[in-house]
Amino acid sequence: MSLLDIKNLSLSIHDTPILKRVSLTVEAGEIVAVTGESGSGKSMTALSVMQLLPERMEASGAVRLDGTDLLTLSEPALCQIRGESVGMVFQEPMTALNPVQTIGDQVAETILVHHAMPPDQARVRAREVLDRVGLPADRFPLSRYPHELSGGQRQRVVIAMAIALRPKLLIADEPTTALDVTTQAQILELLKGLVADFGMGLLMITHDLAVVSDMADRIVVMRHGEVVETGRTRELLANMQHPYTRALFEASGHRVDLPAAPPPAPLLEVKNVVRDYRLPRTRLFQDPGRFRAVKGVSFNLNRGERLGLVGESGCGKSTLTRAILGLEPVQSGEIRLEGEPVFSGQKPNLAVRRRMQVVFQDPFGSFNPRHRVDRLITEPFHLLEQAPRGAERDRAIAEALTAVGLKPQDATKYIHEFSGGQRQRIAIARALIIRPELILFDEAVSALDVSVRAQILDLLAELCRAYGLSYLFISHDLSVVRTVTDRVLVMQAGKIVEQGDTEQVFSNPSHPYTQSLIAAAPRLPDPEALRRSLSHA
Repeated sequence: MSLLDIKNLSLSIHDTPILKRVSLTVEAGEIVAVTGESGSGKSMTALSVMQLLPERMEASGAVRLDGTDLLTLSEPALCQIRGESVGMVFQEPMTALNPVQTIGDQVAETILVHHAMPPDQARVRAREVLDRVGLPADRFPLSRYPHELSGGQRQRVVIAMAIALRPKLLIADEPTTALDVTTQAQILELLKGLVADFGMGLLMITHDLAVVSDMADRIVVMRHGEVVETGRTRELLANMQHPYTRALFEASGHRVDLPAAPPPAPLLEVKNVVRDYRLPRTRLFQDPGRFRAVKGVSFNLNRGERLGLVGESGCGKSTLTRAILGLEPVQSGEIRLEGEPVFSGQKPNLAVRRRMQVVFQDPFGSFNPRHRVDRLITEPFHLLEQAPRGAERDRAIAEALTAVGLKPQDATKYIHEFSGGQRQRIAIARALIIRPELILFDEAVSALDVSVRAQILDLLAELCRAYGLSYLFISHDLSVVRTVTDRVLVMQAGKIVEQGDTEQVFSNPSHPYTQSLIAAAPRLPDPEALRRSLSHA
């Protein structure tokens, strides 16, 4: 009998099918990955195990944990199972944690809810679990709050909460999507170690086939609420039978055909930039001191050039981005766009600021959901001395939407009416509408599934040809940066430690930090090599 046995699971809401006769199993000590595009039913399958489904959701089939059908249990019985027999790790740790509770209290709460032990013992157990997930007591006391931790550290706290009672089954829903490559590697290694140490089953939901290929014992491929292919990882990737599986694999390794970069002509100049932050006060009258986030950074970005910026979380990428945009003053150094300073004293130079735009990571969170698309993408007009009006405004909106592959009539819709990829196209249209000289893409494709990501990257290549686009592409995804940039900067602890032609840096990195980043990045296997190894096995 399998630890988890999902048999012919179907879900529908208001007569609309969500899952269609889904079947899969997870054995004790086994890692099973469910992969597919957004909307394929991956997360709904995971939530069915936890029975955390929307109201009025109709379910049929069976979801058996150790032989018990979870679909037949009452809510009190399910509450006993959640946390004790099944733990869950969600994608975004900051929203999964309570910002006003310490990490010790939150891990101990899982134990206390199930009355597993007295409060004092629960805190001792919380300390043990936090130690196990790599948060030792000397650096991470129980009194720490979530905002005092990095993204990877917060994800470790969420994992600690999920395994506090050593459940039989652990569900991880996109647990590393927002993490940089080295932190991702650490979290994946941690999950593997927990499965090995505790003998638990792991059901992992992810759209990243490179992660799946190195992590999972078996793969389940889903599309439109159905399982289209399943099998042992190496066998499935060596002999992909379904066209959709092959399309996912090709999109994961998608290469973009960028136009040749024009002759060097400096557009953005960053010289010896330093950015400090005042540390929070810990005692009355004590000078808290300062933290230097950016330490004498210098580089140039040429007109028509695509420049990448990579590094771990906390290395200073986002701080540097805000300084370039004129959103944060710098303590020393210069930032110039075509020779004009971005800052006039400590104030942003608005005449320069209007010549730059930014595309953020979350295409939904960066829009006001109450406004229609026509108003959303014309927000940059406030930077212009004379904003287009009437027919001229309508023409600019239509041109911007058409440039990103959408229709002019989409201007009358609201942002919730679009998919994630379409929302990111709208974000790019907003950046393009005033024809800036430089666009900064801040993790602009990290939240998208592989096929949508490939479409957005192809769009960037088309815009480069049509507009001679210059951009700074900030990302923790090394495979994407390698695809869409001419040159790359590698940032560590506030400094640029390596820079050069993208292919040269990735093929022959000289700095140990760059080497460690590239080594940590997951890679898609070669199907032909897999077939050869299987034939010799």
